[in-house]
Amino acid sequence: MTVAVVQFGGSNCDRDTVRALAHLGIDAELVWHEDGLPEDTTGVVLPGGFSYGDYLRAGAMAARSPIMDEVREAAADGTPVLGICNGAQIGCESSLTPGAFTTNESARFQCERVHLRVENADTPWTDHFEAGEVVEFPIAHGEGRYEIGDDRLDELEADDRVLFRYCDEGGEVTPEANPNGSKHSVAGVLGDRDSVAVLMPHPERVSLPDIGRTDGQGVLRAFGE
Repeated sequence: MTVAVVQFGGSNCDRDTVRALAHLGIDAELVWHEDGLPEDTTGVVLPGGFSYGDYLRAGAMAARSPIMDEVREAAADGTPVLGICNGAQIGCESSLTPGAFTTNESARFQCERVHLRVENADTPWTDHFEAGEVVEFPIAHGEGRYEIGDDRLDELEADDRVLFRYCDEGGEVTPEANPNGSKHSVAGVLGDRDSVAVLMPHPERVSLPDIGRTDGQGVLRAFGE
């Protein structure tokens, strides 16, 4: 039983993710995208980075790697799949989750800590939190603005498929607390199954006690349960 952390050319948060999972006692291994998923795969992470240099648009080329057919099949069978940052872009480009991530409203790369409000605590990714709880994760992206049609967003919200929203320290969702201009301040969403999720902030960067906060552990624990 192992979590496959898929490496593409340009991935740079893959080893961070393996280390964060190992700290939680979860077996994980790096899997080069050309090698396919191991037979004993029990979870998949599409990690952050800049796959294919973000040429064309972020995540678009990696989404067309043959391994993504296997990831989609695994997701359809109920295997937990998490896309983080560039992995979130890949997830949307692969139709694992709806919507798309595009250029930040500021048109700049942004690397900072942000506050997130837990919108749905009844999912594998958030059941270690309380609904309305405020957590702090870092972001590091140039194309993190979540976009989706109004009707589709209404459906997501009605179905409680928004995981996190950007907020201020007190939990208020305001334009000032939205770092990239994401529609309705959305920071993470679920796919058709609640075992599939993408989020732009980095939980693996706030999971090790020796480097600070551990808010991200609540997300990654989904792979061990």
